[in-house]
Amino acid sequence: MIRPFKKLTTGVAALGLAALVLTGCGAGDPNAGGGATGSADGQITVGVSVYDMSSFVTQGKEGIDAYAAANNVKILWNSANLDVNTQANQVDQFVNQKVDAILVNPVQAGSLQPQVAAAKAAGIPFVDVNASLKNDQLDGSVQPDDNAAGAQEAQMMMDELGGKGNVVILQGPLGGSGEIDRGAGIDSVLAKYPEVKVLAKDTANWKRDEAVNKMKNWISAFGDDIDGVISQNDDMGLGALQALKEAGVIDVPIVGIDGIEDGLKAVKNGDFIGTSLQHGTVEMAAGLAVAVDLAKGVSGNAKPVYDMPAITKDNVDAAMKNVVTERAAFLEKLPELITENLKSGNVAYEGLPGQTK
Repeated sequence: MIRPFKKLTTGVAALGLAALVLTGCGAGDPNAGGGATGSADGQITVGVSVYDMSSFVTQGKEGIDAYAAANNVKILWNSANLDVNTQANQVDQFVNQKVDAILVNPVQAGSLQPQVAAAKAAGIPFVDVNASLKNDQLDGSVQPDDNAAGAQEAQMMMDELGGKGNVVILQGPLGGSGEIDRGAGIDSVLAKYPEVKVLAKDTANWKRDEAVNKMKNWISAFGDDIDGVISQNDDMGLGALQALKEAGVIDVPIVGIDGIEDGLKAVKNGDFIGTSLQHGTVEMAAGLAVAVDLAKGVSGNAKPVYDMPAITKDNVDAAMKNVVTERAAFLEKLPELITENLKSGNVAYEGLPGQTK
């Protein structure tokens, strides 16, 4: 596909993310007041360690905070800044503090095996959320169907390109379950299209700024041979978008995953052909709810699967209400929604068109 490099007549707005940097030290960051672990007033203390403060996790923290405030839960919050050893130290601290439950959004699949074993020996429920530890000793798990999401975004791109052309693929942190499973889903679809060539694929670690630099390198290497960008998350897709615009390229389709605010806006204005909604606010709050139920000994499905709905121009406005335009009202009703979702088994439900309880 031959494509002229057009110079844009307007400046490109910086696609910045106000980063919240929270690093683990000591007892973590308690964001809910009062009570100690196992306190007499019934307050539950949950230690939370996340891989990094990405847009998705920042969004997810709001859901965790809303559920915690409504259910007398104290959160000890730490970010591992994409470092496995840092995350291991954070979880060790939680075990030593004898928290009531541990919730981890892991840096890497297969990590934290000694920490999971130590928590089990101490009788502390251990739950992973959003990314899998790939450990059968966990007490609970709230995971997206990343394979299906990868296949979904790849199919969107194939439909857009008519099943032929050249694509580049932006991957998450190598070795993480999201990168592995979304990549497998993408590959399963591309294998059906022999006229599609993958020019390059590499990690940008879920980060927008890294994706800008990666995409600039690919533009230099491949120029107008690039027909589409498949990004394993929205942030990296937005970084690719910025690089393309700065190069004067305005017609390369991009598809992402997560449905963060800027990703949904990109779908709405046509910069993305689509995304898959993994609403961090809902998914991570569901992970906390599972951890709290395990700490309290409440029976139920401790390993529900989060199925991401496809978001296109046809339904993006409805998703925008929950993620952006009517977010305060959504956060207010979130704790009750999470409780009902755990009962029904559909932890991704938030009333979007086409979703059923």
